[in-house]
Amino acid sequence: MSGEGDLEGLKDDDFHSLSLYEKKSYIITKEFDAMGMGKYQWYIWSLCGLGYFLDLLWAQAFGLVASPLQQELGFSDGQLGNIFTAFSSGLCAGAFIWGFLVDIIGRRWAFNGTVFTTCIFGLCLGVPDTYSAILVLTAFTGFGIGGNIPIDTTICLEFLPQNRRFLLALLSIFQPLGVVVCSGIAYGFIPRHSCAIDLKSCKAASLTPGEACCSKAENYGWRYLMFTLGAISLLVFVLRFVVFTFQESPRFLLAKGKDEAALKVLHAVAKTNGRECHITMETFAALEEQPSTVSGLAIAPNRIASAKDSQLSPSKPAAGLARLKLLFSTPTLTRLTILVWLIYAFDYWGFSVAGSFLPTILARKNSSINVSISETYRDYILIYLPGILGVALGAYMVSTPRVGRKWAMATSSLLMAIALFLFAAINTHASNIGLNALEYFFQSMFNAVLYGWTPEAFPARIRGTASGLASFWGRLFSIFSPLIAAHLLATSLNGPLYLAGAGVLVCTVAILALPKKAMTSMG
Repeated sequence: MSGEGDLEGLKDDDFHSLSLYEKKSYIITKEFDAMGMGKYQWYIWSLCGLGYFLDLLWAQAFGLVASPLQQELGFSDGQLGNIFTAFSSGLCAGAFIWGFLVDIIGRRWAFNGTVFTTCIFGLCLGVPDTYSAILVLTAFTGFGIGGNIPIDTTICLEFLPQNRRFLLALLSIFQPLGVVVCSGIAYGFIPRHSCAIDLKSCKAASLTPGEACCSKAENYGWRYLMFTLGAISLLVFVLRFVVFTFQESPRFLLAKGKDEAALKVLHAVAKTNGRECHITMETFAALEEQPSTVSGLAIAPNRIASAKDSQLSPSKPAAGLARLKLLFSTPTLTRLTILVWLIYAFDYWGFSVAGSFLPTILARKNSSINVSISETYRDYILIYLPGILGVALGAYMVSTPRVGRKWAMATSSLLMAIALFLFAAINTHASNIGLNALEYFFQSMFNAVLYGWTPEAFPARIRGTASGLASFWGRLFSIFSPLIAAHLLATSLNGPLYLAGAGVLVCTVAILALPKKAMTSMG
């Protein structure tokens, strides 16, 4: 297995086996390293972080509105899973389509397109009062959200200097922030603007004439939450599209044969950072004549792309299919690809069930021990705050040689599963808060490492495709896992917890089977 970056320490002869595209990509990598972590990189990191923020801001929302929404519209526990499945279906389609588009139409349009789609449909979610309309809008909102993580990680990776790659893992710190913000807004709206908990839906077949019921007019809390989240998404779009001038990825432009455009981007980034860019078209031209040394730069890559990688012609339309084939071009890449798909599939299986049903399960468990709905929504904030520390610990463990990515992911996934099993077995107010907080802490830690590591594990020209497909498999499994969980919930309150925990344990086994070479950066 091979890559195009993290390039130190081989002999000059190794450079000759790189394709021309890879040599140019290496020069760009070294130029970004020389620039350091400038203003442009911090802008990119922050705006990509807002994509992560929106991802779980919205994912958390549907779990928090499930109870008041179910009470108003009167659907069953079995139908409750359809809302999460609609969202996950949109996420799956978004991850698949945006993941390919980012390597075809470019990073810039995908970067803005995902958030634009989210804010348009998200703003509409609080309007309808029919179950089917909510499902449709939920799916389209998910479609916009679905591309955020693979696209934002890819973009961030391609602009960061190599000594700041740990910031990829720290992108995930925006996710628990999104959950906490969503929980805080829900705490402000839902307990104060919801029906009394003992009221039936006004659409219930068992409702008798004159009986008090839960109507739309008395249940606006969840709608206020949706309107607010839509407005936040619109603000993020304005920041990305209007306030910030996004420069297309130089590596993407190189892959399209647009060398001059790539150089213009480098000079624009350098200008934003108050630095000078020393690369010119003559630098690239010299690569063909003197491949071992370019404009005084010593070329010493530490890993060389495979022959099949070099055969991928970046400028041809058929490159899209070639990117897919490249994922299986060597035994090591094949093993890596399959295991990454498996990890994402069951990670999303676990946390989609947990994120969707833990609020409902917690509300019902708290109700059985006489904890009020207001206290329950306050508990959500306490539960999700530790996720911020989980991300920070994950980033630290990645940079600790004796721990690294593999053991950080294996340990956190195992402990996440254990917390789910314990929550199923114990029911006190303190344990409900503590065990849920532990579950989310380890979930945040696990995903911080996983999302930051995935694009690094694949060669640069296919990392958007690789990350998008991994996310696609995760989103696909998160489509039907809520349906299974909903049917389990109808018969056993703890059934979804065991379902989620078992899925996360599959992740642990798959992580331990990853090839050793996959745990280092591909550049």
